[in-house]
Amino acid sequence: MTRKSYVFNACPVFTPPSSEKQRPAFIRYAMQCASEKDVARSELLYILQGTIPTRSRRLNEHRARALRAMALAMLYHFNIASGLVMASVEQLSDECGLSTVSDAGNKSITRASRLLTDFLEPMGFVDCEKVWDRIMESYIPKLITLTPLFFLLFDVSSEKLEKAQHQQMGWINKGLMEKGEESITLGEARRRAKEQHIKRAFEYRKSRHAMNKKRKLARRMAKLDEQTAKQALLQKIIQRYSLVELNEMGPKGLRNQVNIEYHYLRKVASTPPPDIPVH
Repeated sequence: MTRKSYVFNACPVFTPPSSEKQRPAFIRYAMQCASEKDVARSELLYILQGTIPTRSRRLNEHRARALRAMALAMLYHFNIASGLVMASVEQLSDECGLSTVSDAGNKSITRASRLLTDFLEPMGFVDCEKVWDRIMESYIPKLITLTPLFFLLFDVSSEKLEKAQHQQMGWINKGLMEKGEESITLGEARRRAKEQHIKRAFEYRKSRHAMNKKRKLARRMAKLDEQTAKQALLQKIIQRYSLVELNEMGPKGLRNQVNIEYHYLRKVASTPPPDIPVH
């Protein structure tokens, strides 16, 4: 492989999902700012690179292009209230054209994941968290949180971010009150967003990958009687969340989550695998 072709898709571009609704005004504003300013050549990168011992020069052009595309993708999927990126690393990689599939059919998202874990996270632009799925025996895609420092790459101040967050929480609670429900805290909004992200991650993997091994495991759970299966799921849910999140969820929330995951597993066990595009 020559130096000129040592990466797949040398000019990645973020392509938004065609079925998505229009994004909130703050998201559109932030994406416009990130498009107009070269985030890969921001002065912040040179100021902060000393926090990574091995970094002593500017980004190479391939990583710079990946950063430009990934920045827009993460902003597009950004949840203002919680600070989470509501898309997995795999989904971001796919939408930016950074994913590759080998001749053997093995998919790689290394270019996107290394940008996050080896560069953006050590420099403080994002926080990443993996969630272990004990049923499927694998990590689900990372939970990515954009920090206020990330927005400074394209001159969006922390004050503007905080204002947008408070406004979004206001809209959320207004909608809840109109439904006769109680308002929620920022912590509860983050927990719900995390729960929604996990569900979306499952659905995305289901639609994009072979489910043979996962389906076998899900079918094993489906063969258990309902009470035994739900008790096992309850223990897994307790291990997944923190004590604070479990307290906010409460007994009723736990029961609802168990029911959701139980019926989801039954659906996984009975759903045929999708076709896999090989490039």
